[in-house]
Amino acid sequence: MKYIGIALAFAVLFMMGGCSAKKESIYNKPAMFWYQGIMKNIRSGNLDKADDYYTSLSSEHIESPLLKTSMLILAQAHNKNEEYILANFYLNEYIRRYGNSDSIKYIKFLKIKTNFYAFAYPRRDQVLLNKTIKDASSYIKTYPNSIYLPLVQTMLTKLSLAQKNMDLEIISLYKRTGKPKAAKIYENRLDHAWYKNVKMIKPNIAWYKEIFE
Repeated sequence: MKYIGIALAFAVLFMMGGCSAKKESIYNKPAMFWYQGIMKNIRSGNLDKADDYYTSLSSEHIESPLLKTSMLILAQAHNKNEEYILANFYLNEYIRRYGNSDSIKYIKFLKIKTNFYAFAYPRRDQVLLNKTIKDASSYIKTYPNSIYLPLVQTMLTKLSLAQKNMDLEIISLYKRTGKPKAAKIYENRLDHAWYKNVKMIKPNIAWYKEIFE
């Protein structure tokens, strides 16, 4: 029995070694191999593996035209999976490598859209809110004829109203805690905002989220 156990142990180690060797042998493949692997893993929902295939594609085929398509597809896949940081990573990579007058308009729109959907917790994401408002405002000024302009304007309106709601809550908090000067700063900012007199419905937050907001 002792020798059988030793033999089984060696068999398991041999099999593990074989699998490891097989896994490590996946390199120096054609660009299409990695691209197809990205698509296959996206379809199966394995985005981590899709990212690995992209890494291999970008390192082994730095000039491949398939990289551009892969970046956009992976950005959309991560966006759909609510993985906004990773989605932005691919969009930033696209801008860094391929950004030009023909593509930058679309990619910047995608970045604004990604950050807009990432804005799930207004009281926690003040920095993201301010940045996205700034980016959307800049986009409208820079690309007044963009076909995406109506969508960006809609997102900016919603983000601005979220900003108003946040300012009102901060003003209320400062007044309750006896800090009228701090409250006045936000009141002045609200007085100069276009949405000052816009009536809005206060967003509902589930009680279990309200505790942490």
